Amino acid sequence: MIQKLFPLDKNYILRQAQSQLEDEMLDLMVYELRKSYTQLYNPLMLMDKTFEKILDTYEYPLDRLRMIYWQLCGIYRYKNRDNQLEILFDGRTHLEKFKDDWTAQMQLWCRELGQHEPYVKTMLRMTLLYDGEGRAEWSENHCKAFINQHFELKIVKRKGELKLKLA
Repeated sequence: MIQKLFPLDKNYILRQAQSQLEDEMLDLMVYELRKSYTQLYNPLMLMDKTFEKILDTYEYPLDRLRMIYWQLCGIYRYKNRDNQLEILFDGRTHLEKFKDDWTAQMQLWCRELGQHEPYVKTMLRMTLLYDGEGRAEWSENHCKAFINQHFELKIVKRKGELKLKLA
């Protein structure tokens, strides 16, 4: 079942590209998260217990990170809602073009969000510094709220459906 975040969420090729890139983008999010932590909290790269754990952790629950990823996907589709296909002269398919555009935007957004302490702290609590389901759930909710505020959007759940609105 396809979940639409707003009434005209009909760019199925973009949604397919985002779905195919999910694992790669989750890795990118964690990679950029590590870099952001280093820049914000440990620019001298001094080895303490926290920094060591952040660098050495590769196993963590992905379900909460996926929720953040799909929220960013929906925001991107909302901001780029024109689903008219353009004529491509470079030999790429539209799927390849959407993959390239989405990857570039995701990398930019991860770096942009990584400059904000609330985003970095909540993402760390859900992933690399995961220490319990309750704390991870709290962090996920705060991270979603921060992202909505950052992009000046609001995602509302009504009758079991998520709806994206301007804040």
